[in-house]
Amino acid sequence: MLNSHEPEHLTLLRDTLRRFIDKEMPRELVRKWDREDHFPTDVYQGLVELGLTGLTVAEEYGGTGRDITAMIMTIEELSARSMAVATGYIQSACYAGLNIADVGSEVQRNTLLPRVAADGLKFSYGFSEPDVGADIASVRTTAVRRDGKIIINGQKRWCSGAKIAQYIYALVRSGPVEDRYNNLSLILVPTDAPGITYQPQATLGLRGDGTYDVNFDQVVVSEDDIVGGPEGWNAGWKKLVGPGLNVEKIEVAAMALGISRAAVDDAWAYAQDRKQFGKPIASIQSIRHMLADVKTKWQACHLMTYHAASVVEGQQSADVATAMAKLFVCDTARDVVLTCQQIMGAYGYADGFDMERYVRDILVMPILGGSSAIQKNNIANRLGLPR
Repeated sequence: MLNSHEPEHLTLLRDTLRRFIDKEMPRELVRKWDREDHFPTDVYQGLVELGLTGLTVAEEYGGTGRDITAMIMTIEELSARSMAVATGYIQSACYAGLNIADVGSEVQRNTLLPRVAADGLKFSYGFSEPDVGADIASVRTTAVRRDGKIIINGQKRWCSGAKIAQYIYALVRSGPVEDRYNNLSLILVPTDAPGITYQPQATLGLRGDGTYDVNFDQVVVSEDDIVGGPEGWNAGWKKLVGPGLNVEKIEVAAMALGISRAAVDDAWAYAQDRKQFGKPIASIQSIRHMLADVKTKWQACHLMTYHAASVVEGQQSADVATAMAKLFVCDTARDVVLTCQQIMGAYGYADGFDMERYVRDILVMPILGGSSAIQKNNIANRLGLPR
């Protein structure tokens, strides 16, 4: 089902990942992590030791050189087994590695990128707020400059992995309210800075990393913590809407691709093992048609995800390709997983089978990284459809 023209180095990477996953992330252990909402630090460090967090870091900073397709493949493979590990990896390779490489200052690159490659340094995004979702240019968390310091006050919501990250990558309002888009800055806030408090938010799925409300009460950081350095003050919007947003869309698509692949594999095997009326249910035409549908839809998702990755890799204009991939893959993968659950009947709903976890995890994919409605707007706008 995979691309027959996959480059040899990607095939070798996929094989290495699958061996690591089978050894270090057995299904029983992954279920335990999910039940206990646990992040497996030791397993994550194993990924770091394999050099996988260095896939987004140039060799001059200690990485293996940027390889977007290899990064997407890593996300897909990890997501097919454990979203806790997959999202932790994204916090390092994508949130930290890609953003600092693209919009950080040279000092930040020299300081932080070696830590991404060698230690798996992680960021948590601090964009959303209680009253701010898609319209992130309206953030109310404020930052003011005073005597070479930055003082931050406000509240962020849905900060995934905040307690396992080293920095909150926070979007703040640093200028007058009326200067929309020109009054925003991105700040690196150490997660152990005095004045930060965390309130966990219970969620249906994506357990392990946790998601939090993060409150800033007179939190003080250095001007050197402005993303891009002091000259990055009030330049946050331009840094936010750059290539990082395009990559985030295919990160989420890769997660959905991995979850749905696992669901298809489980349903495919179950339908051949489960016998009713004296024969495997895979011989029943309605089940066969459902299985054919999910295999076909998954292959389409695979092609769209890796096509979008290749567009980003080629440094072409990727706004439309990544929005289409995010929209189609996440919506289709959700439908694929729900069909697979239906194939497994009551067992697809029962604790002790992985299918119920796939369902819990897949439901948020059309929401993460810009909702499906937002992607439709992006596609229509970028293609010049008159308003």
